[in-house]
Parts: sequence; C-alpha cells; structure tokens
Amino acid sequence: MNVYRGVGAAILVLAILLAGLLAACGKEDELEEVSLALDWYPNSNHAGFYMAQERGYYRDEGLKVNIYVPANPEDVLKTVGARRDDFGVSYQAEVLLARGEGVPVKSIAALVQHPLNSILVLAESGITRPGELSGKTVGITGIPFEEALFSAMLEHDGISMEDVTVVNVGFDLAPALMGKRVDAIVGAYWTHESILVEMQGYPVRVLRMEEWGVPDFYELVLVTSQDTVSKNPELVRRFLRATARGFADAMADPQGAVEVLVDANPETDRSLEARGIELLAPLWKAEGQPFGWQTRERWQALAQWMKDEGLLKEEVSAEDAFTSELLPK
Repeated sequence: MNVYRGVGAAILVLAILLAGLLAACGKEDELEEVSLALDWYPNSNHAGFYMAQERGYYRDEGLKVNIYVPANPEDVLKTVGARRDDFGVSYQAEVLLARGEGVPVKSIAALVQHPLNSILVLAESGITRPGELSGKTVGITGIPFEEALFSAMLEHDGISMEDVTVVNVGFDLAPALMGKRVDAIVGAYWTHESILVEMQGYPVRVLRMEEWGVPDFYELVLVTSQDTVSKNPELVRRFLRATARGFADAMADPQGAVEVLVDANPETDRSLEARGIELLAPLWKAEGQPFGWQTRERWQALAQWMKDEGLLKEEVSAEDAFTSELLPK
C-alpha cells in the first residue's frame, strides 16, 4: 500500500512539473521576438540593456530581445531602416547623415547625453588646451565628422588645422599615443581609451569637445525605423519602458550592472568596464527629465553645424531625425 502511495505521489509531482514546463513554454511562445543591434562590442554603454534582459523587464513587456553585435556595426542604421533589425544603437551624427541620404531611421532615445569623443594627450606633455597643439602631431581615425570636430576645437582656441600635423592612424589611437608617435589623438572616448591608456601606466589629460566650441550633442542614441514609429508605436513604448528600467537599475548599481554585463559576455574586460561605467552612468539621464530625453534644439543645432561644415549636403529637420514622444513618462 505504501508503495502505491509512493508511486502515486511521484506521478503527481511529475504531472505538476510537466504542467509547469508546458505553461512556461507557452508563455515563451507568446513573447514577441525583436532584435537589438549594438554599435560595438558589449561594454558599459550597453549595461542597461543587459540589466533589462537579466531582470526580466523585456519579458514583462511581452518581448524576447535578441541583443547582438552585427558583423559590421557600421550597417546598423541600414539594417534598422530596412526593418531587418527592430532596434539599434547608433550615434546622433550618423543618424543625421543617414537621414540626409534618405535612410528612414529615427532616434527614439538618447543613451548618452553628452559627447564622449575627445582630444586625448599624455599628462606629461603639459598640453592643457587645443591651442597648445600648434606645431604638434595629432593622430586621427580619418572619419570626416571627427576631423570637423577637431577643427572646430582648434579654431575655438585660436589656431587651425594648418598649425598641426595630422596623421591618420585609423583606430590604432591608443598605441600611437602611448608609443609617442603622436602628441595627441582625436576620436578617443574619455570613458574608454583614457582608461585603457592609464591602465598601461600612462596618465592622460582629456579635452572634452563640448568645452571647446563644439555643439553639445548626444553621443549614443537608440534608433528604430520610421515605419515602426508610425505603424507600431506600442512596440516602441514597450521596448523603451523595459530599457528605461534596466538603465535605472544600472545607474543605481553600476558595479552590479558590470557583473550582469560580464556574465552575459564573458570576454568583456571587467576591470576596464568597472572604471568606465562610473564615468558613463551620470551621462545616461538628463537632469530633471525621463531617461532617453532629447530636444529639438540639440538636434537642430548639430544638424545646422554639420550643414555649415559641409558634412550634410541637404537640410535635415530635427522632427525627421528624432522623437521623444514614445518615452516612458
């Protein structure tokens, strides 16, 4: 008799477990799958996405989000514009350039409220301002937008590109500076390369762009297609609600966010990101505004500056390039 009771109990437990498994599978099948294409390998800038993923915030909104790095991150705006990806991480200037070429993408949230790009010099150089680069050698990536930013900084401080020797080092920026092949580099993020260089034993000085005549702009933005904004705004709202929760958690616990990031991406340099996120977290939210907030003035100012610099051939209106209407209030 006891044997039968034992077998019956075991069958009952198995039935309950099976029912739970089937229910879980059913719920999984009910989730709407969307993709998020990153702009670069996973790093602290993306910590909020991984927090939202790990803590189930996307699931709460009925979403199953595939966060991935494209084979060529430069194609993010193209794949999002063509709706091969639902969402993507890009840059304010790149969105304006894409809109100028007719790519139907729209920024739906500012992920980083201020420029991360900078001029980086070794502290031992004694250089404290752009004007002191006169007669010096400067390493650049060759990206036209970055060259225009650099030129504006020099002109703001009384010199011009003709006063410096420019060397295209591609993305070999940090080694060029540490090897003293150049006196400064442009295109380095003060939340990333500055840390990399200092970790190698070379103290640096950062010259931030918005402090030297460059329009204050959003470094990273979250994008989707114009078609998705128009035809499926509720999907965008759900994705943004979950993402905002993830970034709020990352701001509240930056080091915890690094742990989540590294758990999801074991190849990530934990020590680098642990330092970088402390610099980044304060830039994820505009004071007194919801996460992701963007303004027409900021978009129009950068668009006009790029037009004046010859980077944009046609006028691009702010309204075409961004919206803050779908952000969680």
